Amino acid sequence: MPQAASTTPTTSTYAQRIAFVCEMAGRLHTYGTTAQRLEGAVVALATRLGLACEPWSNPTGLILSFSDPARPLGASDTTRVIRLAPGENDLYKLGESDRIAEAVADGAMSIAQGHTALRALDRKPSLRWRVTQLLAFALASGAVAGLWRLPWLDIATATFIGLLIGVQSVLNERRPRLREASDAVSALMAGMVAVLVSNLVQPLNLNSVIIASLVVLLPGLTLTNAVNELTSGHLVSGTARFAGAITTILKLTVGTLIALTLAQLVGLYPEVRASRPQPEWVEWTSLVLVAYAFAVLFKAHRRDYVWVMAAAICGYVISRYAGQAWGSPVGIFLSALTLTAAGNAFARWANKPGAIIRVPGIIMLVPGSNSLRGVMSLMQQQDVVVGNSALLAVINIVMALIAGLLFGNLLLPARKNL
Repeated sequence: MPQAASTTPTTSTYAQRIAFVCEMAGRLHTYGTTAQRLEGAVVALATRLGLACEPWSNPTGLILSFSDPARPLGASDTTRVIRLAPGENDLYKLGESDRIAEAVADGAMSIAQGHTALRALDRKPSLRWRVTQLLAFALASGAVAGLWRLPWLDIATATFIGLLIGVQSVLNERRPRLREASDAVSALMAGMVAVLVSNLVQPLNLNSVIIASLVVLLPGLTLTNAVNELTSGHLVSGTARFAGAITTILKLTVGTLIALTLAQLVGLYPEVRASRPQPEWVEWTSLVLVAYAFAVLFKAHRRDYVWVMAAAICGYVISRYAGQAWGSPVGIFLSALTLTAAGNAFARWANKPGAIIRVPGIIMLVPGSNSLRGVMSLMQQQDVVVGNSALLAVINIVMALIAGLLFGNLLLPARKNL
C-alpha cells in the first residue's frame, strides 16, 4: 500500500469505510504482518479513504480508533477492538489483500466490491492444495537434513517425521483442542520415531534429525520479528511475540525430552553418531528443494514461486560465502541487508508486497534451529556453559539479522508498508 494519499472515494458512508479498514487490518494480521508494517499500512489506507485512524497491533488482536477529519473533534470517534489468533504467513492472500486495498483506495473498486473480493479469499482449499501442503512438510524436513549433509537414513527419517507432522497439522484444523499441545506432541512424535530408528536400524545424528524434522515449527522467524518490533518501538507487540517464540521452543524441547525419557523407561537407549558424509551436490540439491518447500508452505502464488525460491537460495548463498570469508555474523548481516533492499525494490517494481522477497529470504537465516539445539543440549547435559554458548550464538544471529533489516531499509527505503 503506497504511503502517499490520493482522492478519497465519495460513494461510501463513514461506517462502510471503517468496516472495510477493519476487515483489511484483520486480514493483514492473519496473514502474518508485523506490527509496524501493519499499522503503517492501515494508516495509509485509512488516509486514502478519508479517515483518521490510530491503530494498535499485538500478536493476538487489534485496537483501531477512527475519526472523521471533516467533522468536529470528538463528534465521530469510533473504536473497534478485534480479537485474533496469531497470524501465519500467507504470501498469496497478503498480495491479493494489498491489490484489493489499492483498487478500493484508487476508486477502481467500490467498498462493497472490495468486501466481496476479500471474502472470496476464504474459499475452501482444494484437495490437491491440501496434499501439496502435506507433502511440503515432508520435503522441508528432508531437504533441511540434506542441507546439513546428514546420511541418507537421517534424511529419510526426517522426511518421514515431517510427513507425520503434516498429517497432525491437518488433524489440528479439525480438532482445535489439539492446537495448544500440537508443538509438544509433534516433538514427542519426532523424538520417538528417531529413537526407534536409531535403536532398531542404525545410529542417527539424533538431535540433528529431530531438529530438521521440526523445522516447519521452529519459531526463528517469530523471534526475529519480535526483536524487529522491539527495535522499531512496538514494545508490547515485540515482547508478546518474543514470549510466544520462547514458549514454542520450550514446548518443542519438552516434547523431545519426554520422548527420550519414555524411551529410557522401556529400555531403549539410542545410539548417536556425528556424521555428515554427503557430497556437495546433495547440499545444493537440497537447497533448491527446501526453497520450493518454503514457497509452498508460505502459500505463495505459483507465479511468484520463482521469486520466493530465488530469495531463499540467495539468502543462503550470501550468508554461506560471506560467512566463510568474514565470519558468520557478517554473512547473515549482508544477506539480510541485501534481501531487505531487494524486497523494497521488488515492491517498487512489481507493486506487490516486499514480503514476497523478504520473508523467504530471511527464513534461511533465522536462529530457530540454533535456539532449539541449544535448549535441548542444555537440558540433556545439564551444563550451564552449553546453554550460555547457545544463547550467545542465537543473540549473534538475531543482532546480525536486525542490523541487516534496519540498514536494508535505509539503503533502499520502502514505498509500500507490506
